[in-house]
Amino acid sequence: MKTIELTNEAPERLDKVLSQILDVSRSKIQKIIKDGHVTVNGDFVPTKHLVDQSDNVEVNMEELTPKKTQQIPPNLNILFEDDDVLVINKPAGLLVHETETSNEPTLVAGLIAHDSKIKDVGDNRNRAGLVHRLDKHASGVIITAKNQETFQFLKEQFKNRQVKKKYTVLVHGQLEEPHGTIALPISRAKSTGRMAAKPPKQGGRDAITHYELIEQFPHHALLDVTIETGRTHQIRAHFFAKGHPVAGDVLYKQRNQKLLDIGRIFLHARELTISTPTEKEKIFTAPLPKELEHVLENIPKT
Repeated sequence: MKTIELTNEAPERLDKVLSQILDVSRSKIQKIIKDGHVTVNGDFVPTKHLVDQSDNVEVNMEELTPKKTQQIPPNLNILFEDDDVLVINKPAGLLVHETETSNEPTLVAGLIAHDSKIKDVGDNRNRAGLVHRLDKHASGVIITAKNQETFQFLKEQFKNRQVKKKYTVLVHGQLEEPHGTIALPISRAKSTGRMAAKPPKQGGRDAITHYELIEQFPHHALLDVTIETGRTHQIRAHFFAKGHPVAGDVLYKQRNQKLLDIGRIFLHARELTISTPTEKEKIFTAPLPKELEHVLENIPKT
């Protein structure tokens, strides 16, 4: 059993709190509670039992971890490869690396299937030489190192903010300004599975996002976005905080907002500029996926 640290001060339903903290569906949480795999202060309780941060909640995490089955590695859309790096155009829906609760094909599995030596590169064997990542439901350019020397070379550039990352993003609403910078620190939200962008005085890790308006539609805005930092969910959290959530995002969604149902988020990493061991500056680009082109072709223009 694992003790789960609750952060909600006001009492909330047990199933709701655990679903948010563990990022697991509420129906799955309700099932393990009913099956006796969750205790509150040593007792079995119903799903609607109210809990707060003063309670001791324990969960049998094995019930949330799917039995690992052999997955077929995904085919890779390779943009570039040499002896040092492998650059991929990741499709939306593909998980970058496995998690405690995942049981699905990953980009890492595809990388290792392509070149088995990659599995020994990097600081973490689960990440196979990757020095950055993309959200599962985002698409675009992602680079991995094929040897340890290159991994350190790339890692230092990300650490020192020498890498240029450009994204094409569609957000909800009418923008007040055609360009701007969002510089709000980001930290994990206390009671949800989201990241939260907050005023500097409230703490968090610094995060800087720049944007330029490409085209304004009646209810959406197409943006050219660059980021100086690479925080988890940075673009999604920043625009959500500004009242302009990314289209298709079910996690960072405003109350009563009409969701643009596109089966993914409209966030595409279209360009990565970085130095490689053989070139001082190399620009990798990935075209906008057809499903996102379709969204733009059919979005209301009036």
